Amino acid sequence: MWSHCFAHAGIKFLSSINFPASLSQAIGTIGTYPYDQLFEMIRKEKCLVELNWCPSYMEPQNLTVVLEFLLLGLSDDPEMQSMLFGIFLLIYLITVLGNLLIILMVSSDSHLHNPMYFFLSNLSWADIGFSSTTIPKMLVNIQIHSKSITYAGCLTQVSFFFFFGCLDNILLAVMAYDRLVAICHPLYYPVIMNPHLCALLVMVSNSISLLESQSHYLIVSQLTFCTDVEIPHFFCDPPQLIKLACDNISTNNILIYLIGAVFGGIPISVILYSYTCIISTILRVPSTSGKYKAFSTCCSHLSIVCLFYGTGLGAYFSSAISHAHREVMIASVMYTMVTPMLNPFVYSLRNRDIKKALGRLLSKKLNIST
Repeated sequence: MWSHCFAHAGIKFLSSINFPASLSQAIGTIGTYPYDQLFEMIRKEKCLVELNWCPSYMEPQNLTVVLEFLLLGLSDDPEMQSMLFGIFLLIYLITVLGNLLIILMVSSDSHLHNPMYFFLSNLSWADIGFSSTTIPKMLVNIQIHSKSITYAGCLTQVSFFFFFGCLDNILLAVMAYDRLVAICHPLYYPVIMNPHLCALLVMVSNSISLLESQSHYLIVSQLTFCTDVEIPHFFCDPPQLIKLACDNISTNNILIYLIGAVFGGIPISVILYSYTCIISTILRVPSTSGKYKAFSTCCSHLSIVCLFYGTGLGAYFSSAISHAHREVMIASVMYTMVTPMLNPFVYSLRNRDIKKALGRLLSKKLNIST
């Protein structure tokens, strides 16, 4: 196919750095040069090439070979780069260490070996992965004064971003169901939320997240990009990538929103249904102290749900609707960085069991050191 296109098409080089003499000579001998090798040379030299037309028996094409994208980031001001690097490095370290502490406490303290904290530890793993998908690449780019990300790296980032984002989403729904059973059916809680069901729910959550991430991966991988490969973001955001594509933008946007509605709408519906039943049950409790005790068991989870969906939906819709790139990026910072960082604090500050487990863990460390 490439040989037919190169033999009959006008070739226009859109951009190239240090255009090689060997490739210039190859283009000059377009009628006799092995065309498949020519295309490989174009890819190797990182040239952006537009095939203006192909023979009449083939579909007209406007193909651009894109080997990397440019992430414009939060600011172009050189004086702000050091400050941004310090802020986001601190956010990342707090996120990783805080969530690792939650995982360590849940795994080492027998008092936390129950379904609620089992799901919380998996949520912490998802938060670490979610932050690690975007922040390290941004920190590296700031440090080496580069804005580039390879095409393969961009697709990988899209895949992992939606995997961990969807996993967060589904785990929050699973935790809401756990609270529903604990409050509305306390006598049957140990029977319903048995270890086998808990493990199955986590496995299903990972499987669904993988399916959703691969759906976005396939959509982005099928896009054809033109000469403008500058992404006005600090990571490869699919709505921004679709805006840069030469393909039918409306069709791809519909697919993105359809996938988001299915994989995001169902967990939200589960959460809303669970808390409707929880609130209905709590209101039937006669004593005020009983109501407070019942509500306190799901207060931390409800706080994280509001934080996650408030920032997430804001980033999701602003990315597709708003043309103010700075506002979109600020919403994305809240969603991708601040929320995973705050989750350990919400659970540690508002949960007595976590506080007690942290105290026991610290006392063990102090006893070992003395």
